Amino acid sequence: MKKEWWQQKVAYQIYPKSFLDTKGNGIGDLRGIIEKLDYLRELGIGIVWISPCYLSPLADQGYDIADYYRIDPRFGSNEDMDELIREAKKRDIAIVLDLVVNHCSDEHSWFQKAIADPDGPYADYFFFEEGVDGHEPNNWRSYFGGSAWEKIPGSDRYYLHLFHKKQPDLNWENPKLREEIYRMINWWLDKGIAGFRIDAILNIKKVFPLRGHDFPPDREDGMASCTNMIYAAKGIGDFLREMRDRTFRPHGAFTVGEVFNETEEQIPEFIGPDGYFSSMFDFRSNIFGRSGKGWYDCRQITPDDYRDACFETQRLVGDIGFISTIIENHDEPRGVSRYIPPEELSKRSKKFLGTMQLMLRGLPFLYQGQEIGMENIKLHSIEEVDDISTLDEYQISLQAGLSEEEALRSVNRFSRDNARTPMQWSDGENAGFTKGKPWLPLNPNYKEINVEAEERDPDSVLRYYRKLIALRSDPEYKDSIVYGDFEPFMQEESRLMAFYRRGEKNCLLVLGNFRKEEREIELPVDVRAVLLSNVDQSEIRGRRIRLEGYQALILAVSEPGKTGLS
Repeated sequence: MKKEWWQQKVAYQIYPKSFLDTKGNGIGDLRGIIEKLDYLRELGIGIVWISPCYLSPLADQGYDIADYYRIDPRFGSNEDMDELIREAKKRDIAIVLDLVVNHCSDEHSWFQKAIADPDGPYADYFFFEEGVDGHEPNNWRSYFGGSAWEKIPGSDRYYLHLFHKKQPDLNWENPKLREEIYRMINWWLDKGIAGFRIDAILNIKKVFPLRGHDFPPDREDGMASCTNMIYAAKGIGDFLREMRDRTFRPHGAFTVGEVFNETEEQIPEFIGPDGYFSSMFDFRSNIFGRSGKGWYDCRQITPDDYRDACFETQRLVGDIGFISTIIENHDEPRGVSRYIPPEELSKRSKKFLGTMQLMLRGLPFLYQGQEIGMENIKLHSIEEVDDISTLDEYQISLQAGLSEEEALRSVNRFSRDNARTPMQWSDGENAGFTKGKPWLPLNPNYKEINVEAEERDPDSVLRYYRKLIALRSDPEYKDSIVYGDFEPFMQEESRLMAFYRRGEKNCLLVLGNFRKEEREIELPVDVRAVLLSNVDQSEIRGRRIRLEGYQALILAVSEPGKTGLS
């Protein structure tokens, strides 16, 4: 594998609306990110991905872009972004922006020109179709519920929106549209950003003809999920290859794709030596147990399920390329609330989960607040919800026969608002996030879980994450942690997550007791050194180790050779 500058980094996602407000209007901004660059450097962060901060009506919290070249005044100015890029570079932090090019906002000038003249050139930037027998062109359901088609006012035509109706899909079949996108990408790269996280990219390739192209209904509404289109469409590689060659590759840019449900055969195409992207996210544990019926029918992931999902990705990717690991992001609930049973959630189990993520092979992406162990918020009423997907799933639960209380409990588990509550900086007014009224309610536990408190506590989750990230860059061990081979250890043992990381100089063994009860393990190798543990004292007697509940232990060991263990 070719070694790249970004592979040895740890990345950090910022959701700007919820990170730090410097204006007192309850909304985070770019100057708030600038203020916290030293905090990020001390944490050990080398890449910062900023979720969309472009001009937007915020129908989908910035993923509906009205002007790709302009920072939304709510978040600051283009000059603020220029300063952020400069100040980040001084601290050896690379800035990565969100690239949202499956769709734009219905307030974008392209769309406004298109609906003003449905027969004009800008109409071909989108998908305009006549209805069928007085209804929508086909039966596709959007990701946020309801038809993926919206009537164009004063017309007998509809436009396609796989997401919110204020997010019309862009027509990548149109070379003029593609040229506009490539011009915009190169403009940002020329300004000095390091690359992009690429949003919802598998949706850009449609199946044709659109009109009358129904899929078998999968719910009582007679519609079918628009994800069917992803599996039916052919030729997306032509678009992705062209975009890479016209933009990313000439700039040496880092790119990480939001890619779901990829097949084993597609992995080299996406992230191999000649892949479309530098990396892509591992969503295997995030999508575990999903149901086509809706969130209410999703199966709860167990510790063994989580381990096996992570290990399966490691097996499939191997040395083909570099995966990006996550436990949470802006679209997912908090990882510690999802993967740790509620009755077992503690500082130690939070450190355990962080250890497992950062010691897997790949580029770790932390999400803001993960490093202090932020948790899901408890919703008491659907009136508290902002997220459009949560509101839709709540209605789906009610239609399935759940009571209001049951429906609320079901959406509580997966609501995107869980990750979007304001960052908890202190136990002061509004958790130190704003002097105004926060745009989204704070998690009441900010009095205990906050950066200031964890800075003072030598046993905090934050202090542990700093040690964990520092270990990844230790000259003695970084070859093993960043590039070393991955090999599961004792995977047949229930609620044990353990694996080797074998580099050219060192062999490491990561042991994780994924339960609250202690256990003893007999190792097939000799322990050379304890590199890190989330427990003060580790009981090691020769090759026998006693692991306390949720203990995570990173060991330098002798080469295992042929152990016979899977």
